[in-house]
Parts: sequence; C-alpha cells; structure tokens
Amino acid sequence: MRGPQVPGPWADADPPLELTAFVGRSAELAALTAALGRARLVTVTGTGGVGKSRLAVRVAARWAAGAPGAAGWGRVDLAAVRDAQFVEYAVMEALGLTGRTSRLPRETLLEHLAGRRMLLVLDGFEHLAPACAELVAELLRKLPRLGVLAVGRRPLGLAGERLFPLAPLGEDEAVELFTDRAREQGVTVADGAEVRELCRRLDGIPLALELAAGRLRALSPAQLLQRLDDRFRLLTGGGRDALPRHQTLRTAIGWSHELCTPAERLLWARLSVFARTFDLDAAEYVCSGDGLAAEDVLDVLSELLAQSVVSREETPAGPRYGMLDTVRAYGADWLEATGDAERLRRRHRDWYLGLATMCELDWFSPRQREVAARVDAELPNLRAALDVSLTDPEGAHLGQYLAGSLWFCWVGCGRLAEGRRWLERSVELESGYERSRLKALWVLGYVAVLQGDAVPALKALRACREQAERAADPTALAYAEHRTGCLALVTDDMARAETLLRSALARYQEIGELNSNVLMGQVELAMTRAFQGDLPDAVRLCEDVRRVCDDHGERWARSYALYVLAYAAWLDGDSRGARELLADCLGHAHAFHDLLACVLVIELLALVTVTDGDAAEAAVLQGAAGRLWPSVGLPLFGSVYYNAPHERCEASARQALGDARYEGYVREGAGLDREAAVARALGHGRPRPPAGLPAPRGPVPGDGGTDGGAGGRREEAGKHEPAASPTRKGGETAG
Repeated sequence: MRGPQVPGPWADADPPLELTAFVGRSAELAALTAALGRARLVTVTGTGGVGKSRLAVRVAARWAAGAPGAAGWGRVDLAAVRDAQFVEYAVMEALGLTGRTSRLPRETLLEHLAGRRMLLVLDGFEHLAPACAELVAELLRKLPRLGVLAVGRRPLGLAGERLFPLAPLGEDEAVELFTDRAREQGVTVADGAEVRELCRRLDGIPLALELAAGRLRALSPAQLLQRLDDRFRLLTGGGRDALPRHQTLRTAIGWSHELCTPAERLLWARLSVFARTFDLDAAEYVCSGDGLAAEDVLDVLSELLAQSVVSREETPAGPRYGMLDTVRAYGADWLEATGDAERLRRRHRDWYLGLATMCELDWFSPRQREVAARVDAELPNLRAALDVSLTDPEGAHLGQYLAGSLWFCWVGCGRLAEGRRWLERSVELESGYERSRLKALWVLGYVAVLQGDAVPALKALRACREQAERAADPTALAYAEHRTGCLALVTDDMARAETLLRSALARYQEIGELNSNVLMGQVELAMTRAFQGDLPDAVRLCEDVRRVCDDHGERWARSYALYVLAYAAWLDGDSRGARELLADCLGHAHAFHDLLACVLVIELLALVTVTDGDAAEAAVLQGAAGRLWPSVGLPLFGSVYYNAPHERCEASARQALGDARYEGYVREGAGLDREAAVARALGHGRPRPPAGLPAPRGPVPGDGGTDGGAGGRREEAGKHEPAASPTRKGGETAG
C-alpha cells in the first residue's frame, strides 16, 4: 500500500490497518487526495469507527506515489500516547530518530525534516489536541515542504486547516463491505433486502458493519435485524432517526456487547486495561480470577476474536491481540462501572514488572533479539505500567525499579530520550527503597553520558556513588564507578577512564557479576588501552570478550568487541579480515536498531574502503554516516581520538578524487536512508572494486604520520586513532 518512505522505520511502525481489504470510498479517496494538493494541513474528522485511519493511510500512499520529489510519508499513531510531553517523542520514534541526542526533540525534528517534501499523518490526536496543534503549527511554519494529514474526531483549530468530514458509507458501499467481511468469516451473504436493511440500520458505519459481520457464523441477517431492533429500543427509547451518529455507533457496540456471554463481557472489560496490543500470556494473568479462570481465557478470547471485538496480528514478537480504540473505550467504561478497574491496573503493572525483570535477565543470553522484539511490542504497556507506578505514592519504588530495569531498552534499543524522561521522573520521588533508587540513578547517569550531557551525568553518578557508599551497596557502587569511567572515556580523559574501569571490573569480579554490562566494561577498557598506544592489550581484552559472548550466545556486546578487532586487523594490513568482522558487527547492530554501532561501523568501513582503492565508495559511506550522526548525537562525540579515522579517510579520498568529486560522492551518500546505508556498507548496493591502494602498513595520504609496519601504527593509535567506541552502548544490571 505504501509509496516511497521517509528515512527510518516509519512504515514498520504502522498498525495493521490494511490486514483486511479496503472496500469502497473511491470518491473520498479522490477528494482527499485533491485536498492535499491544495492545502498543507488537512484534517479528516468523523465519528469513531467511520474509517478515518484507513482512508488516511490509503490517501497518504497515493499522495507519495504521485508527488514529484517526495521523500515519502509516514503515520504517527498517537492513540496510545497519554502524556502531551511525549507527542514529540512519538513523532521522533516514527521518523527513526532514536532519541540518542541531548538536543530538544523539536530541534531534532526540524533539522531532520528540513528541505524534504513529505507527508506526516498524525492519527488519533484528539486527546492531545493542544500539544499537537502547537507542534504542527511550528513544523508547518518552519518547514515549507512538509504536509500534515491529521486524523481525529475534532479539528486542530489552526489557521489554514482544511477540514475533511468523513461520512459513513453509502448503501451500496456498505453492502459491499458487509458482504466482503462476511466472506472473511466463511459465510456467503447475498445482496438482498435484509442485508440492505441491516446496513441502513447500522447507518453505514464501517465498525458497526464489521461487528455485525462478526456475528454471521451464529446468526442470519434476519436474526441480526431482529436483535438489532431490540437493542436500539433498549438503548435509545425509540426515535432512532434523531440520534447523532456517535450514539448510533455506541448502540452498535452495545448491541454486540449485549450478545456476548457474561464471560465474554467480563473479558472484554478487563482487556481494556491493555495499551494497544497484548499477548495471550498477559491476558491470562491480568484478566483471570474472580469469575474467569485462567484456563478459560483462551476460549473466551477466541470468541471475541471471531466476533471482531478483538483483532489478531503476527509480529516479530509472535501473535498479538488488540481492540479498536472505540471498542476498548466501551470496555473501559464497563470496567469502571464494576469497581474493578484499580485492581486490574495493578495486576497489569505487576505483569509488566515481571516481564521487564525477565527480559533484563534474558538480555545476556542467546535470546537477545527476541527480547528486543518483545520489548518493542510491549512498549505501550510498559509505559502504562510506569505511569501507574509513578503516580501511586505507594508504588514509587516499583516505578524506579521498572525504569532502571529497562536500561537495555533505553540504551540497547535506541530510546535514550524517552528513558531519560522516565528515569528523571522516578528519581524525583522518595520511595524509601534504596536499591531501586540507586539503580535508577546510575542508569540515568549512563543515559546522560550517552547523550553527551556530562553535567547531569556526573551529578546522577555522584549521587549514586555517595548513597551506595552510605548504604554499603557494592553492586550499585560498581555500576556508578563503571559509568563514571564511561564519562571519562567519551571526554578523552584516558588515564582516569582506565583507572575507573579497572576498579569497576574488579568490583564486578568480587561480587560475581557477569553480564553484558561487565563485558562492555571490558571492551571500554580495551578502548582506553588502544587510545594510549597498547593495541595488543586491547586485542587481548576483546578476544576474551568474544569468547565469553560466544559461550553465552551474547551478540550485542560482542559486536563492539568485533569492532575493536576489525580496526586492529585493518592496522595489520588484513583488509579482508576487517571487512568480515565489520559485516558481522553491522548485521547484529542493525538488528538491535543500535544506530550508534551502525554509524561507527560505516565510518570504519569507509576507511577500509579507501585503503582498498575505492575512494569514491569511501566518500559515499562517509556521506551516509554523516546523515546518521545527528540522530545519535554529536558526530564522533567531538573527540580527537574518535575523529582521527574519519579525518584520515577524508584526506585520502580527497587526494584521490579532488574536492569537487569527493563532495559529490558525499552528497550521494547523504541521500541514503538507514536501510540503504547498511545495505551499501555490506556491499549489497554496488559491486566491490578491486584492491588498489596498499594496506595501511605504509602511511595513508593526508595522515602525516610515519610508519614502517603494524607496530608503528599501534604507537600512533595511542595519539590519534580510535579502535572503536563501545561507550554509547553497554551495560546490563542485576543491581
């Protein structure tokens, strides 16, 4: 369904709006497409269930396919965002701007979108209308090539906004939709008088039609009409023609609810506690008890699925279930009416506390990729659990624990900015549970380090260390010292970094700590050795990390060790070996959405490529890396050590190509999105050229160094050349 896409995983984040066929709406498709050609802000309004989101997605794809020079389109689902302060982060996440920067999110958005012609679809904004309106106004004012297609039950209220009210389906299209959905249920329904009357009585509202079609396995159209009559009279007291359409929709949902068994109604209400989607295990735990046995949840859920109350989708994390927002809201009203809502929210929180604990432990295992996919799918529920914990005075320590336990999500899966928000909010609370607060403090310090925000990082880490010493907590003390060593490393204080990292590793050994965090500490120590000129020791440390990772099936920390080893191989003249190591590293980093590791590998592959004699391709890779860096933070961390390989590569490429050709190839690389850049770096984008320039046993043009072999290179590395940068990633805690 999609046209050209914007850089980043926008399309991948779309909910499954097109799992079923798109029926009817041909006139609306044309009219809304035309409206987008006349106005930069178009808002589709209408009652819940009328089909606004599906129409918007369809039109956006058509717009992108027909707009010359368009960079693409993407949909930002705001339905699950409850706090207005996270609107901008939701847009950043949809754009693939993973939050690894200390800059304000709006600054990042404006820089990323500058000069690009694209369409932003903001879906489900009504509960966040003021924040969305303010953001859209500034984006449109400062980005003249941006268009916005808003989808909600009310206008944004901005000057120049063109409204597109979406009415229910006409009779013919309603019948077409109803019979199509009947076929999906395995039932053949003819276009006859009863079907047309049913569609008229449901006012052509797509959601109502789909709910009705979900009943066809048990009831005929005539039986549906009879029950629909009864239900309308019960809920409205007659006078159907006088009802507003949103009341008609509620009637349709209420009618479907009335046809459910008591167990189905109970599960429907309890499922409303989930944010967006959920899996079967969560439903069985959260929703069971007090009238619904855990072993019965699957059967009851299957009935709700058959009736189109619940939907099912396949995801990288396995099968997941969900409800339309209107259906969920109806269930939530019933849950509140039962007086059981607070208990269900606590059970929901407890389940996701347990899930986070399990995922943290599983991060140091062969299941890392599954953990990353699971956490990605569960983020809306994890956010809900965090919010419940941090707004409950008695649950503050649980919020601190959850925010800290999700370090691997904030750091390893590219959500630093969001993680920092939750962590800052958690440490502001006095919980009375020292260990939970200490964990949140050192994770907060770590996140700030990776964002390049040194002062807040140091403040959090000092507080953690001082409190850990008072509490005699050796685990928190080890992590505080480790992360302070990271801070020294990224600020080029190698001697202090080595001292702190060695001390932290010794503390880990004393307490028996072994996980991804400890291994990353060893890789970071290897970096300090490389920067100080002892490359053999750096290689020894990283080979040891690789062996331990292979024994435990760990791939994330292993990638950073491979990065250091690849640089060492390049220094020793083994270009092929360096490429193989970097390809291994890049494949895993990309799978984890580890943008920092990806961009570092691309930078180093550019250096290897220019050594192999293809200065043009090296310049393309440098351009691709340059486009990715703003989503990470300060390019190459502003470090002399980390910047040296980039400067060496650029000098060699400029000498071979000349300034004008070099800049042209850099611009070509800057046009690649992340997926294309990774494919290009892995050699999928163009044939690999024959070797040309000699391996780096001799000096590289523009470097200014002298060397007669690998030994000389290693000495020089202590002054200028970084072997890797594991410091923006790392760590796991059991603390």
